[in-house]
Amino acid sequence: MLTEQIKQDLINIVGKQNVAASKASQLVYSFDATPQFQSMPDAIVSPRNTSEVAEVVKLCNQHNIPIVPRGSGTNLSAGTTPLQGGIVLLFKHLDQILEIDEENLTITVQPGVNTLEMTQVVEANGLFYPPDPSSMKISQIGGNINENSGGLRGLKYGVTRDYVIGLEIVLPNGDIIETGGKLAKDVAGYDLTRLFVGSEGTLGIITKATLKLIPMPETKKTMLALYEDMDAAAETVSKIIANRIIPTTLEFLDQPTLEVVEDFSKIGLPTDAKAVLLIEQDGDAQTVDKDIDKIVDICKANQAVDVQVARSNEEAEALTTARRSALSALARLRPTTILEDATVPRSEIAKMVKAINEIAERNQVDICTFGHAGDGNLHPTCLTDVRDKEEMERVEKALDEIFAKAVELGGTITGEHGVGAMKSPYLHLKLGEEGIAAMSTIKDAFDPNQIMNPGKIFAKSNRKRVVVSQT
Repeated sequence: MLTEQIKQDLINIVGKQNVAASKASQLVYSFDATPQFQSMPDAIVSPRNTSEVAEVVKLCNQHNIPIVPRGSGTNLSAGTTPLQGGIVLLFKHLDQILEIDEENLTITVQPGVNTLEMTQVVEANGLFYPPDPSSMKISQIGGNINENSGGLRGLKYGVTRDYVIGLEIVLPNGDIIETGGKLAKDVAGYDLTRLFVGSEGTLGIITKATLKLIPMPETKKTMLALYEDMDAAAETVSKIIANRIIPTTLEFLDQPTLEVVEDFSKIGLPTDAKAVLLIEQDGDAQTVDKDIDKIVDICKANQAVDVQVARSNEEAEALTTARRSALSALARLRPTTILEDATVPRSEIAKMVKAINEIAERNQVDICTFGHAGDGNLHPTCLTDVRDKEEMERVEKALDEIFAKAVELGGTITGEHGVGAMKSPYLHLKLGEEGIAAMSTIKDAFDPNQIMNPGKIFAKSNRKRVVVSQT
């Protein structure tokens, strides 16, 4: 709990209107988009600039008060849930695009900038910021950086980390540092920029970011390939990559997901297909046409029963928008929707999809699978009801088996959602105890008082889903 003096100190730093401690505000920021994780903060603080962030952090460090940096709350690994009370730090005032530098092809932004709005501004200037998480309409750049967010275009263009070239960071002791910059090359010491990208708010507070931009692709084409056999669809993914073609987007949806997405979007998706590949290629017109023609041939040679190329930009956009709506569509079916995130090498996609189906059947749980098949990142999504304890035990067992299988196939427990609190009990599967110890040493060096997003990444027990806490 915060003492009245500490609350007054916070008010003195950021202003009375930027400190909220009512039960209603505490409740609003007690959870994110992760099912079954909820814990009450003591206060919500909204600094107006970097200096105020630094003063807030110094105060919290002095009194060992936990800090949870939070964007829009779209996190899917309980990364922004305040498990140990303390303050939730919001960035509603740090929401400006500071500069678009067309000579250096960069954009400099504050962490509270909305991802989609920034992308639209960039494109209005004839440039391109490729990372496109499905939450981009809601999410903020600071959250994207903390989670190293991916997206549909990750296969060809990479993820958030590949576009962050400079950061302004408030360290846990209140010091302000700047890393990187508008540089194509920089090997001056440790690469702190990349260390902080994906650190889930456990090492410091990002208050400014410089992001790399690229020229806008000349054109793009989108297509659907329909399959009666899920294994054939998954194997097609490997065949496309093996033919030295790297599409912009190469997405996989199984039939249950397809049916729900069509019911939600109503754009005429073929719900009788057992699986669908959504494929997009961009670039110069000649290369795009050549690649799409070759991909069509590969799909047909690998048992695709039909291949449809979008006839207009509007039709293509409708297809990708429908794919982005998959989670929203699935969430309508059962009271609890658990969207998971397991990644394997591209060559193992077929084995992983088959394993997920077998695991779901063996544990008698409903799992729909979709995801970024081109980069091996699948999203097995479990439809369940948290009130049914017996069913939830089967769900947990199924998830255990899915993560173990992903690692067995040379993959990982998370490709883009992060570890947070939800996946921390599984981290040893990927890193081993020695790897976790090495990461803990880094955490301790930056944050010896353990105030930065405590309870995330490093599990204190083998717990999975936590009980709602009203502390």
